[in-house]
Amino acid sequence: MTASDAIKYEKRDNVAWVTLNRPDQINAINDGIRDGILRSIGEAEADAEVRAIVIIGSGPRGFCAGADIKEARGPETPAEARRRLTKGGYLDALERCTKPTIAAIHGVCMGGGFEIALACDIRIAAADAVFALPETGLGLIPGGGGTQRLPRIVGLGRALDLMLTGDRIDASEAYRIGAVSRLVADPTQLAAEAEKVAQRITAKPPTATAYAKEAARSGIEMDLKSGLQLERTLFTVLLTTEDRKEAAAAFKEKRKPNFTGR
Repeated sequence: MTASDAIKYEKRDNVAWVTLNRPDQINAINDGIRDGILRSIGEAEADAEVRAIVIIGSGPRGFCAGADIKEARGPETPAEARRRLTKGGYLDALERCTKPTIAAIHGVCMGGGFEIALACDIRIAAADAVFALPETGLGLIPGGGGTQRLPRIVGLGRALDLMLTGDRIDASEAYRIGAVSRLVADPTQLAAEAEKVAQRITAKPPTATAYAKEAARSGIEMDLKSGLQLERTLFTVLLTTEDRKEAAAAFKEKRKPNFTGR
């Protein structure tokens, strides 16, 4: 398998499907995965027809088992490790992407795999999904944003419990604490559920979904006053768009709107 085979990119209608494609290794993260996600996000961002992105794992065993510990790598200094961790910024690119992103998770979702999911906007889990951040047991800490993104999603106490113990939690517990927002009882229906959610998003005006994402993701880093000002600014801009006018006209005329992103 070449590096380019580690990720499959496919566009179906207005949805980009990014598949982690190392099933024999439970889609463990290597440079092919890192580079492939970065490349796929860039391609989706540049394609005006793409209005949502789904990240999913191939094979029956899981979404992603985390970093590939078998990946050959010589001794590293702290500076070299830091450069490697920031290589390409693939998770930052995933989080900053203007298109809404959905992680469709089944089976194993550990370490760096969990961090991929945390960088997405929406997380959907099949009933067989299992989550963990086991890095402290290896003398490390989550290095792909887990220490920062998980507390912002589930709260500091729950995040520290998971990080410090390395305990595994099942899909129902992940849903209970807010780590995932949707559950799918039948794992074979996971892709269908992700497709349904993606299509609900793509039916909306793309500028509105991008601005909603920007307001929420940027606002959470601000004080309330600054966040509210950002929200008002983006809301005001949307009032002037063609899609806003189309939405009003379609509602009045009782027809399906045709949104163009303008």
